[in-house]
Amino acid sequence: MQPRINAYKADPGAYQALKVMGDYVDNSGLERSLLDLVLIRASQINHCAFCLDMHTKDARVSGETEQRLYSLDAWRETPFFSDRERAALEWTEAVTLVSESCVPDAIYEQVRQQFTETEIIKLTMAVIVINSYNRLNVSLRAVPGHYKSQRQPQAAIAAR
Repeated sequence: MQPRINAYKADPGAYQALKVMGDYVDNSGLERSLLDLVLIRASQINHCAFCLDMHTKDARVSGETEQRLYSLDAWRETPFFSDRERAALEWTEAVTLVSESCVPDAIYEQVRQQFTETEIIKLTMAVIVINSYNRLNVSLRAVPGHYKSQRQPQAAIAAR
């Protein structure tokens, strides 16, 4: 597979704009493991191989289990995710597919039970950022496989 354009080389300012938003999300105070699940789930929906490669590698280094990563696409049918994670995943799907669902009130109520208003904004920003990266990488055909995580290894995340 050949990339159409390397956006990071062709226009570093575009990448920097997304990076600033990503840094906000990374420093938002939301749990790293929860953010990893959100980034991976949106990337699955958007078929972004580049982001899937990156974020699954990061999640593994941070202690995410293979079981949870492999079942993330079918999270509703597993017992492996907490209520808070389930609410975040539901929100991620609704916001990612906003043109199909307009983010239903029932999903908002579910997320509101698990997150404060400020956390909902931060969670929504995480979904916005990954969707932006996904759209950039999918449309320009970013090639996966070369990413090396910069994270420090952590102990495995216990299944909930």
